[in-house]
Amino acid sequence: MAAILGGGLGGLSTGYYLLKNNISNNNNLKLFLLEATNYCGGWIKSIKTKDYIFEQGPRTIRPRGAIGLNTLNMLQDLGLSEHIAAIKPDHPAAKNRMIYVNNTLYSLPSSLKAMFQTNEPFSKPLIYAAFNDLKQPQKELKDDSIYNFVERRFGKEIADYAISPMICGICAGDAKEISVKFLMKTLFEYEQNYGGVIKGVFKSMLKGKNDESLELSELAKRAQEEKWSIYTIKGGLETFPTAMKQYLVDNNVDLHLNTKVKEIDFVDSSMVRLKINNGEALTATHVYSSVPSHILSKLVIKQHPQLSELLSEIPFVTVGIVNLYFASDKPLIDPAFGFLVPPIENSPILGVVFDSCCIPDQKGTVLTVMLGGRWFNEKFGIDVTKDRLYEIAMKEIKSILKIQDKVAAYNVGILDKCIPQYVIGHYDRVNRIREYIQNKNLPISLVGSSYDGVGINDVIYSAKTQVEKDVTK
Repeated sequence: MAAILGGGLGGLSTGYYLLKNNISNNNNLKLFLLEATNYCGGWIKSIKTKDYIFEQGPRTIRPRGAIGLNTLNMLQDLGLSEHIAAIKPDHPAAKNRMIYVNNTLYSLPSSLKAMFQTNEPFSKPLIYAAFNDLKQPQKELKDDSIYNFVERRFGKEIADYAISPMICGICAGDAKEISVKFLMKTLFEYEQNYGGVIKGVFKSMLKGKNDESLELSELAKRAQEEKWSIYTIKGGLETFPTAMKQYLVDNNVDLHLNTKVKEIDFVDSSMVRLKINNGEALTATHVYSSVPSHILSKLVIKQHPQLSELLSEIPFVTVGIVNLYFASDKPLIDPAFGFLVPPIENSPILGVVFDSCCIPDQKGTVLTVMLGGRWFNEKFGIDVTKDRLYEIAMKEIKSILKIQDKVAAYNVGILDKCIPQYVIGHYDRVNRIREYIQNKNLPISLVGSSYDGVGINDVIYSAKTQVEKDVTK
């Protein structure tokens, strides 16, 4: 009997892969899943009406690489192929991405030709960044911030206007704190091993590709052939975890909603006692924890304070989300994915997604404003109200996008501690956490966004690799 803690994407994916393993290896492992709320899907939530869809969390998925193709395999297996809405390279949401600098919106270069042209706010063509990398000496480091790495290799403007806002968009974090291994592990290894990124790229080309073997579904093959940039799911991304939950229910996984674990008691190497909120205790031979590390930290503190401390050292940030629907038939924005705001602008917002351009079946203009992140408490305080966040979002929208129309509908969410921050040293910390578990022979496995990647693809792949690893033990 295996227990899964958390009914978010990590927990649902773990259940899915454990069930697949039951089939492929003719096992009969019984599963139960414990979720503290009445909802499965974690931060993926969609508010759908006949006119618009408000996404509370992620809204698009990238199909690139083995982890992206793996997600497409899962989607086809769950019967969601016909629900996919692909965004191809010629779509405005793929081509047009902007940053807001010095009270002006600038389009980021999206073609090879643009790399040889001067595009504001950059003071010279981006090709000069490659020259900068070639002339910079090697600096031997175990880890570094992504900002320091990019500034050292490619120049300050690239760090300020390209990478810093990108980190805001991906994890709502500060590029000066986030580990380079979070997004540019391979490029960092090129610098450390070959003395520079460009040198490393050429060396790797000479070595040839080392493709991971992954059998592709028809959906994954189509994404490759059509060169999808990103995709979403018609009817809202919540359709995805809803289908995963149904798959678990159909295969006799026992779901316990509104069931909060208060403490984990490791009896021995093959028995765990889970004390839950109604005073009862459930037992399992193994636990898969997909809950955030700061929550797991509190569950193990009594028996394993050292493990608890390591888990608590992974920081999280809070993000404010303001969804806006303007009913006007006239276009209020130019077609694009949206824009991000570099931290040096000291803005209260991280960026704005143009949902009516990215998500199908939207009427009027739909926008999502992202606020706070790493700077949430600093800019808004710990007691900020949803009304106040709405006021700030509307002020910025009117100022930046010059929209004066009245909002027809809106929704405000404060996503408390929703995104882990992979700060410098994160991967060493995760290794120490897993080494502690292994050395103590604890029957627990860690999956989810706290450890191996914050994106949808990362979380799903984390569950897959962890289940496969446990099966081969």
